[in-house]
Amino acid sequence: MATSAFAHGVAADDKLFIEQASGMQLIPFIYLGAKHMVTGYDHLLFLFGVIFFLYRMREIGTYVTLFAIGHSVTLLYGVLSGTHVNPYIVDAIIGLSVVYKALDNLGAFKRVLGFQPNTKAAVLIFGFFHGFGLATKLQEFTLSQEGLVPNILAFNVGVELGQLLALAAILIVMGFWRRSGAFWHQAFAANTVLMAAGFVLMGHQITSYFTI
Repeated sequence: MATSAFAHGVAADDKLFIEQASGMQLIPFIYLGAKHMVTGYDHLLFLFGVIFFLYRMREIGTYVTLFAIGHSVTLLYGVLSGTHVNPYIVDAIIGLSVVYKALDNLGAFKRVLGFQPNTKAAVLIFGFFHGFGLATKLQEFTLSQEGLVPNILAFNVGVELGQLLALAAILIVMGFWRRSGAFWHQAFAANTVLMAAGFVLMGHQITSYFTI
């Protein structure tokens, strides 16, 4: 139970509804998708890192769209095809995505490796893993085949709506922060904390993989 909670598991009431749901339940599944995204702190940490130094709405829209495409594809594919992946490995890679983005924001790749990875490709690729992370949570339940496709599509719509709500909140906070004189002095520390959080997520999932 502790591991499930740490990995932003599904609440008991939501679990009961998902396993008992039969037929099309579009609105409830939209709600569950949105709730899962806004409480999925690993996804939000990555999203926070992605938009940390983005100022133009067009750029933000491009990166968020790539992330949305990535996790939508693997969420739908993973659940509807019945493709199972180890949740601890996937969640460890999601933690790695947070570490990557923090290092990218700190300019570590240019300084240490001498080159800059393609940031758009990285967001898309890590989006695929985030989608599998979402899929593994749904695969823990016995889902009714009646209405499965529309319900999963509705869940994915909810995930996107939750992402937009979370993004709006993050951008509002970032907007105030960036207007303060302390932003550039605090940016290094913020991304260092972000990187540490990613390592904690990775370490917890890797430990769970070998001990559970």
